[in-house]
Amino acid sequence: MFQIKVECVLNKNIETVFNAITDHGNYKQFPGINKSKLIVEGKNEKNGEGALRIIGAGLFEFTERITCFERANKMHYHIEATSPISIRHDKGEITLVEMGEKTRVLWLSEGHMKVPIIGGALDKLVEFQVSRVFRAILNHIEQGS
Repeated sequence: MFQIKVECVLNKNIETVFNAITDHGNYKQFPGINKSKLIVEGKNEKNGEGALRIIGAGLFEFTERITCFERANKMHYHIEATSPISIRHDKGEITLVEMGEKTRVLWLSEGHMKVPIIGGALDKLVEFQVSRVFRAILNHIEQGS
């Protein structure tokens, strides 16, 4: 099982951070992301609950559904499909807490690579690589957005 936890404080206000994290169609602006597309708009907001997005990172592609959207504090997502390797996704949560003009970010993702025999080893690789991508996204938001 992979368990990813990235926690940091960004020198950006909470609205700026939330808007950047939830702008699904523009994820390709982030380091490590080479494809991003909003497939289905959310119920109450374009990028809100119910939205379906495709994110490409290297050779991997993830189809993700937004399952919770509370402006500007929370977004949960569930990976519904992956390629070329199948993943069971149990948790995807991004929580933001306002700290004056700064924002505390907690990004969690949990699941399991569904590959016989080597799945456990791949889980550890996923933890390492995806943690790096999450941190790069947050650093990019802090530096530019």
